[in-house]
Amino acid sequence: RQEGRITRYHILSMNAYERHKKMVNDYLMYYGGRKTEFQRDSSLDKRDIDVVREHHQFLWDEEEEDEANEEKRLAKKYHDKLFKEYCIADLSRYKENKIAMRWRIEKELVAGKGQFTCGNKKCEETESLKTWEVNFGYLEHGVKKNALVKLRLCPECSIKLNYKNKRKEVTKKKRKTEDKDEKEKKKKKKKGEELGQYNDKAEASTSADDKDGKNLWAGPAPVTEDKSRDEEFEDYFTDMFL
Repeated sequence: RQEGRITRYHILSMNAYERHKKMVNDYLMYYGGRKTEFQRDSSLDKRDIDVVREHHQFLWDEEEEDEANEEKRLAKKYHDKLFKEYCIADLSRYKENKIAMRWRIEKELVAGKGQFTCGNKKCEETESLKTWEVNFGYLEHGVKKNALVKLRLCPECSIKLNYKNKRKEVTKKKRKTEDKDEKEKKKKKKKGEELGQYNDKAEASTSADDKDGKNLWAGPAPVTEDKSRDEEFEDYFTDMFL
């Protein structure tokens, strides 16, 4: 009984891993065998990055989001954290017309890679960058897909991108400046018209006042004669019987 108490106290003082080792050693000592038989098979183990790589998609559909299992939801969560305005490209096999693309991560966004620095994975050029609109065709989980993406490249990498197929260059439009100037012109014109209308009204009001003033001072005021009481009654009855 005393030995049992000591053994229980000794086991309870161990952590989970130490208790596991003791039980395995006791089993091997009493029943025989090898330690290799107790080693866990780690060939099916997956890290989070392994799950993301297995289920990653360049673009996600709404139907796929609804039907996603736990592993796919983890990949979708990683996809939502990517920045999808510009792409990063691998042009190492441009002569074979094979170009790889991916979205930017937060570290690249902060550094300006792909927007203020050439979007080619192995290029750090920052001068004379051009924006290209590319119809990116790719094979994903056995399905062929297409996506219209934007890519910022230096002149040398732009030649590689257009080695076999000419891509569409995206240029800045000057419409905003023109629209602003046009709005200013319309605003000034409207203000001038309102001022002109105000001046016309003022002149008309002044001329009317002058006319009334001239009529007022043109001569003596007309004298109105007061009627007698009998004449007023006569006019009243005459209007009544007509």
